[in-house]
Amino acid sequence: MSDSYATLIEPVKTHRDARGALFEPLSDAELAAQKNVHVVLTQPNEVRGNHWHLWATECSTVVGPCLVRLKEPTGIRDVEVPAGEIWRFTIPPGVVHAYRNTGDTVMVLVSFSTNLHDPTGSDLRRETIL
Repeated sequence: MSDSYATLIEPVKTHRDARGALFEPLSDAELAAQKNVHVVLTQPNEVRGNHWHLWATECSTVVGPCLVRLKEPTGIRDVEVPAGEIWRFTIPPGVVHAYRNTGDTVMVLVSFSTNLHDPTGSDLRRETIL
C-alpha cells in the first residue's frame, strides 16, 4: 500500500481468531471529528460510490476483496483490496471514489464523513468512474 497526493491508503489493525475479525476503523481523535457514519453492504460485482464531495473528507474502511477506483488530481488509480484484508481510505474533497465488490459474498464498507448527512446532496457530486 502507498499513499498518493490525494488519498491515504492504509491497512487497518485487525484482531483475528476462529470467530472472525474485529477492527476499529478510526482512532478516538479521528472519531471525534466525524459528523456522519454509514455502513454499506454490497452484493457481488455491484458498485457503490461513483461520487465526490465538495467539502467533506470521507474515511472508508472496506473488507476485501474489493476494487477501489480513485480519480485523483494525478489521474485514475485502481487499488485491489485482497480477500479478507481490511484497508482504510481517507479521501479528501474533490477525489472521485467508487468501490466494486469483486468477491462472491456481501462486501462490508464502513464510511465516516466530516459533514452531516444532507439529503439534498449539496456536498455530493455524481461522477461514474467504475
